[in-house]
Amino acid sequence: MEAVESFEISKASKVEVDGDSDNSNKGSMWVLDQKLDQPMDEEAGRLRTMYREKKFSSLLLMRLAFQSLGVVFGDLGTSPLYVFDNTFPHGINDSEDVVGALSLIIYSLTLVPLLKYVFVVCRANDNGQGGTFALYSLLCRHANVKTIPNQHRTDKDLTTYSRSTFHEQSYAAKTKKWLERYASRKNALLILVLVGTCMVIGDGILTPAISVLSAAGGIKVSSPGMKSDYVVIVAVVILVGLFSMQHYGTDKVGWLFAPIVLLWFLLIGGIGIFNIWKHDSTVLRAFSPVYIFRYFKRNGREGWISLGGIMLSITGTEALFADLAYFPVSAVQIAFTTVVFPCLLLAYCGQAAFLVKNHSDKILLQAFYRSIPEKIYWPVFVVATLAAVIASQATISATFSIIKQALALGCFPRVKVVHTSKKFLGQIYIPDINWILMILCIAVTAGFKKQSQIGNAYGTAVVIVMLATTLLMTLIMILVWRCHWILVAIFTGLSLLVECTYFSAVLFKVDQGGWVPLVIAAAFLLIMYVWHYGTLKRYEFEMHSKVSMAWLLGLGPSLGLVRVPGIGLVYTELASGVPHIFSHFITNLPAIHQVVVFVCVKYLPVYTVPEEERFLVKRIGPKNFHMFRCVARYGYKDLHKKDDDFEKKLFENLFVFVRLDSMMEGCSDSDEYSIYGQQTERSRDCLLINNGNTTTSTVDLTISSVDSIVPAKSPLHANFTVSSSGQMSSQNEIEELEFLNDCRDSGVVHILGNTVVRARRDARFYKKIAVDYIYAFLRKICRENSVIFNVPHESLLNVGQIFYV
Repeated sequence: MEAVESFEISKASKVEVDGDSDNSNKGSMWVLDQKLDQPMDEEAGRLRTMYREKKFSSLLLMRLAFQSLGVVFGDLGTSPLYVFDNTFPHGINDSEDVVGALSLIIYSLTLVPLLKYVFVVCRANDNGQGGTFALYSLLCRHANVKTIPNQHRTDKDLTTYSRSTFHEQSYAAKTKKWLERYASRKNALLILVLVGTCMVIGDGILTPAISVLSAAGGIKVSSPGMKSDYVVIVAVVILVGLFSMQHYGTDKVGWLFAPIVLLWFLLIGGIGIFNIWKHDSTVLRAFSPVYIFRYFKRNGREGWISLGGIMLSITGTEALFADLAYFPVSAVQIAFTTVVFPCLLLAYCGQAAFLVKNHSDKILLQAFYRSIPEKIYWPVFVVATLAAVIASQATISATFSIIKQALALGCFPRVKVVHTSKKFLGQIYIPDINWILMILCIAVTAGFKKQSQIGNAYGTAVVIVMLATTLLMTLIMILVWRCHWILVAIFTGLSLLVECTYFSAVLFKVDQGGWVPLVIAAAFLLIMYVWHYGTLKRYEFEMHSKVSMAWLLGLGPSLGLVRVPGIGLVYTELASGVPHIFSHFITNLPAIHQVVVFVCVKYLPVYTVPEEERFLVKRIGPKNFHMFRCVARYGYKDLHKKDDDFEKKLFENLFVFVRLDSMMEGCSDSDEYSIYGQQTERSRDCLLINNGNTTTSTVDLTISSVDSIVPAKSPLHANFTVSSSGQMSSQNEIEELEFLNDCRDSGVVHILGNTVVRARRDARFYKKIAVDYIYAFLRKICRENSVIFNVPHESLLNVGQIFYV
């Protein structure tokens, strides 16, 4: 059996995290630290490239609009299955009530999905990414509202870090200062985002339940004697199959989604036209808003409560925004305005025409299926079931996506993320979340059995997500778009008027199923906020306990230890300074590797970081210390698993840095420099080495007061010359590269910190419960960093420490 060279050093290091340190007492040692550990401003500035929005031909745009039907609009398109059933759960007293309800549906579809989301909210995407966390990322780039303070000014030089500036006296600048002034406001914004996220997770549970149960209910229409329990069993079987197939992804069957959903929209639109012609064409008078006023006047409180059912006509709108990543906004707008919106209006008008002439209690149950002509009943039933499955799939995928975003931004425990498609980065599968969703979805379906109660729960979740989106959009319009305050007031006022009206209606149904999403959201919110709190305190501990560079250099090149062959990769959350785990390590062991690289894996509030801009490398201290820093930057859509050769890429960038570091020694009088990256803004003459041969070529190169170079990829061993003010030898570079290669051949050890967070003895009881029990339990069941970083167990070394908050 192989010996396992993994062990753990445990020593309680009691460190109190009391807030920000007083910068007014900074002395000469602090100044020395800054000189020895220079930030990466100049280096990152050379990585910037111009982002150009993709432009699509008309033919391609139409093709993308067609494909978007299967991914984006499935949930919204299946709403006609259950809207009228939930609007009139106790029957229809007057045929005019149907016209009033239809008028409410028409204007709800017009105001919320069409005007608000398709033409306004979808424009607030983060380089094509939608959802509440995409909006939060936009805000984090335009204001310092991120609660984990790991931002650095070099992050702003990323290609994908698009942001706008504004005048100091502008309304946007005042709003920015107001948000940044107090930590409580940042926390309130984070909680708002987390609430919206939790409600989207609730959608991932309730959408499959109500869609599949409503579709399966068509069996009972054709067989009136069938018990409702059989319908529930059929729905549960379909749900189990749906969740069990998630690990295959949708890449292989996704091409079927768009034709099926298009057929579904054409069928419900055609049936709607048939019913209007056959039963009552006068329902079209519902386009007049007068009938809304008459509806409320006639029904009073009962009419107001029925808004909870009307609101189901706009469910799926938030999923529309969350699934935006797959298609350009213009394609989504074309699909909605030309196919989805007209077909939905025809479907609801047709059902209303049918109900005006047939509004008995028996007919009202499963109104959609009863309005279908008998000859095409079973084909429509099959298509309806397939459409419900596709709608559920879209919502489940959106749930996976938003959890991945939360995980990347430190707001969700580390879970396994599987990439299911080689073509599409956004198609992921999270096994743990999938099975949790399946269990909860089956429990809701089997527990309620009636779609009216599930509809009440569904409406509560959707309206809260919409309210969160409205509040975030208000900040986006001020800080990002810099709209005039009158436009902001109009958008916010109209949105809140509609959504608060619906919210007041669903509150009446909290005891009739509306409590379900509140309980689910509360559980997920507790998990996410406690995890974020623990992550924040761990980062504050790292910041307050980092080692002084002056102290480290005072130890000398040997660091006061025996330097053994090999390379030590010390993982830390800090992008500057020496982490506490390193001092903890060298005070407990008498030896350290000849080469030490501090690795910081950092997630930024951007959707992706291009490969050529991912790694930043610099030297720490003099050359004979052989110490480096590498910052690996990821966006919230990037998958760390995608870099199977993470270690290989890290060393490639390290070797490129050393080669160019040697080049620049003769190009500048400055002794302070850092080099890394792969692209620059200006051109200079340089020699590009290929397969060990010296060849003259031109690459992008920039030299400044702090030497900064960002070259194309180059091999590791080379003998070359650089022309700047003269020629210089690369003998030192060859020696250092050979030294690094020898150390790499001797072995690479990954040193990870295993920091345990504990509450102080004098902490309040709720803090002890959150930290000592909930956070500790989440840390125990979540994935280890060594698994996420693909660290071989025989090369792993854990350094344990405890700190108190």
